[in-house]
Parts: sequence; C-alpha cells; structure tokens
Amino acid sequence: MVKMQENGVKSKNNKKNARKLAFYIGSLNKGGAERVFVNLAEFFLQEGYEVIMVTQYQKEDEYVLADGIKRVISDITPEETSNNRITNFYRRVKKLRNIWKTEKPDAVLSCVGKNNFMTIVTTMFTKTKSIVSVVGEAKEEYPGRLMKGLANLLFPFASGVILQTERSRYFFCKKVQKTAVILPNSLNPLFIRPRYEGERERKIVTVGRMDANKNHEMMLRAFATIADKYPEYTFTIYGDGELRDYLQQLIEELGLAESVSMPGVIPDVANQIERASLFLLTSYSEGVSNALIEAMALGLPVIATDVPSGGTVELIQHKENGWMIPTGDQRALEEAMDILLSDCVLADRLGKNASKLQERLAPKRVNAQWKEYFESIICS
Repeated sequence: MVKMQENGVKSKNNKKNARKLAFYIGSLNKGGAERVFVNLAEFFLQEGYEVIMVTQYQKEDEYVLADGIKRVISDITPEETSNNRITNFYRRVKKLRNIWKTEKPDAVLSCVGKNNFMTIVTTMFTKTKSIVSVVGEAKEEYPGRLMKGLANLLFPFASGVILQTERSRYFFCKKVQKTAVILPNSLNPLFIRPRYEGERERKIVTVGRMDANKNHEMMLRAFATIADKYPEYTFTIYGDGELRDYLQQLIEELGLAESVSMPGVIPDVANQIERASLFLLTSYSEGVSNALIEAMALGLPVIATDVPSGGTVELIQHKENGWMIPTGDQRALEEAMDILLSDCVLADRLGKNASKLQERLAPKRVNAQWKEYFESIICS
C-alpha cells in the first residue's frame, strides 16, 4: 500500500479557478482498480487540480488519500433506505446527481460495471463530463445480454471511454469502438528500482487474491509435478481470500507443506519478490494485471496466462520478455516452469527484457497521457 499522506502532498496551486475532477468508485478497499484511482487522484492534485473522491461505501482496510483530496460517500444511509428496491435505486441516483450538482466537477472518472452506468445517467444534462473506464475483462464486468446491451446503449452518451486493451474494444458496439481510447495504468513507484542482478533465490512466487479466478490450484498442482526435480525450490503465495483454507488443505494433500508458504497480504511485496527466480500468473480473466506489471518491472522471469481481454498480450512478447500459456492449461504451465528453471540464461534474458516495462509505464509518462486525455474531454 502507498500511504500518500506521509509526504504531505501539495498541489501546484490553489487557484479558485482550478480544474475540478471527481473519481467515482465503490470503495477504496485495497485492490488494483482502487490503487490506480488513488494514484491518479494524487497526481492530479499535484498538478493543481481540485480533486474529490466519491465512493459508495467506506471500509476499514482502505488506501489512504493524500491531504487535500475531499472524500464523499454516495450511498444512501440506513434512514434513507426503503423496503422497495426501486425506491432505493431512485434515491441512490438522486443522491449521486445532487453530489455532482453541489461539487460541480468538470469531469467524473468512474470504473467497474454498474458504476459507469450510474455516472453516465447522473451527469446527463449537467455541465459535468462523464468518463467511464473498463479496467477488467469487459464480458466479466458486463455479463449477459442485458448488461452488454446497457453498456452499448449508455456508453455512447459518455464524454469519454477508456479501455485497457485492444481486444476489449471489440466487445462493444462500433460507435464505442471508434471513440474509446486505450490508456495504460502507471507503475506503482515502489516497483521502480534497478533490477536485482545477483544470484536469485530458489523461490517461485505469485501475488493475488485467493479466489477461483486466480487459479492458484493449477499453480500448486503444477509445482507438485516438478517439485521432485527441483527440490531446492519453494513456492510462496502472497495474498489472501476466500479460498485460503481450501488451498491450505490442497497443499497438505499434495505433500507440499515443507515447500509452499502463504504469508498473506504484506506491505513490502517488492522487497519480498525482487530476488525470486520465477513469477506465476494463472488467472482465467484479467484486465491488465497490476501484479504482472510489477513483477515484470522488477525484472522477474514471468509465466502468465493469455487472458481473453488481451491484458497479457499488452505486456508480454512470448519468449522475449515473458512466457505465455493458454488459460487453464496445467501441462503448459509445467513445461514452462521446467524450461525456465532449467535454463537460467533464458530466464535471465526474459527478466532483463521484462524490466524495460519500468520505462514504458513510468508514472510521469503514463500520467501525462491521462492528463492530456482529460483536458481534451473537458475542453471539448
């Protein structure tokens, strides 16, 4: 987590006529999309914008906002809640619209599923421009014919549409395809450092929430098949989630208790993984994985699944700066692990090439692209 209050972030100016931006998201719970929003909010604050963060909820374990960023909660209170779902929906829409009318932001950036719908609807017939973003797999954010239909109906009314991959563009209707832009997420500054060039630890790592989508089970079963050939290697899973108990039981069943560890969520991931020999990502679906970006930026050899959104393709050139495998293909994972663990020269070349991502996704470079796009929307 990046605690952004510690440095006393100050904006470039405090002029009353400064641009005003709002960010709208479910909460600031520790996740990839939430971290991107917090980092962007801090960047625009530093650039002299007035920034407000609007969230539906406030949870205990959240990212910390920099001083100067106003926080507003948009969900209706228990006193405002009715037994009628339609009434509650109307009240939520009205409350969010009133926030825009009161705060008067020049533009609102939202992300994730229905939040985008709410932003478009509540900013209609106001002076506030709506910018919606799809940060994950489009068909996962908008599953089924109804949600996809609503996205294709409402997205053309947004002032801007941001996608993360070229493949995701083709999920939407032609009008959205033509107007949507592809903007990457910037690299977390904690992962910008010289690549570790010493002898690597005999350690395989992964970072991510323990849920079915991340497919930790396939990693464990693949590791079990090569563990006898590479007895000096360990496997560490960083993260937590609802499948933790199941994975712990599977580790016992596979006889991996001595070689697999699950330390949970830790604050210094970069320091813990930068000397590892191999990083794994086996998700069934992702947008552009922040965990994969960070591992590559550190210069780790990586093996990742070719997710349907094209998020992996945006980052990896197969056998040049990483290794791609089909989703759900345990045999391909086993073979890739065997190749990279047995060929240190190849693994080192992939890692060195992967570290070039630091320059491509440097915050200064990427944030400038976001600022240019925001300004083009506001001034249009």
